[in-house]
Amino acid sequence: MSDDLPDSLIPYDEIVQEALRAVVGRVLGEVQASGGLPGSHHFYITFKTQAPGVDIPKRLIERFPDEMTIVLQNKYWDLKVSDHHFEVSLTFNQVAAHLIIPFAAITAFVDPAVNFALQFQVAGDALPEPHDEAENDGPQVVAEDGSNVVTVDFGKKK
Repeated sequence: MSDDLPDSLIPYDEIVQEALRAVVGRVLGEVQASGGLPGSHHFYITFKTQAPGVDIPKRLIERFPDEMTIVLQNKYWDLKVSDHHFEVSLTFNQVAAHLIIPFAAITAFVDPAVNFALQFQVAGDALPEPHDEAENDGPQVVAEDGSNVVTVDFGKKK
């Protein structure tokens, strides 16, 4: 009898990733509906800048050719959430920018106010690469590692 498990014919990893990204969509949708962030909640959202459907200014892609992190806290507006993406306007070095980010492009979502974090894999990525913060105009708070981090990795066992 072999200890090796057969490869699944059901894409569990994709299903779980999609469900967890729906959490991000629901949270952002509630923020949109309420007109702002409740209490001290604020979000760090990391995404792949070259992922399909991402629409950000060329100057940001040049500065962050692979991945960037934005902060939704005090200085953001025009938050719109759909089933597959969200849109938001932010300032970077006091220059306004409108961003369209598909949920599928997100690699991390953190709410440091309650020590909550989700990490995702984008198709073809093993792990997110280290990158500089986007430095959009807002307070810089470093997220702490905590027990509320959810990481899902369904790497195939060979």
